[in-house]
Amino acid sequence: MGTNKDHIPLTEAIYYILLALHQPMHGYGIIQFVKEISQGRVELGPGTLYGAIKSLLEKGWIKPINLSKESRRKEYEITETGREIVELELSRLTELVTNGNKMIKEKRDDSEN
Repeated sequence: MGTNKDHIPLTEAIYYILLALHQPMHGYGIIQFVKEISQGRVELGPGTLYGAIKSLLEKGWIKPINLSKESRRKEYEITETGREIVELELSRLTELVTNGNKMIKEKRDDSEN
């Protein structure tokens, strides 16, 4: 992956939006996906969502798609660059969790001895 690591860390909202757009989706669908996958913990408002979409389009991490001329809804999907960004973020988060679990286990083991 040739993507610059300066693009991470991602905000939780951006991370979830990029996950949602692994399949074509419109704004309301993204809001519902994020709410569902986060079990209601993350609720995107329209202002947050459309500000994020604008930023993601400018960065080239997502692209608009037109599935039908009759629909007024704009749909988006993740680009290859966006996929790379999500993979980098997932690696970063995995490292954080691994290191945190390691430290907690070591401290727990020390206190048991």
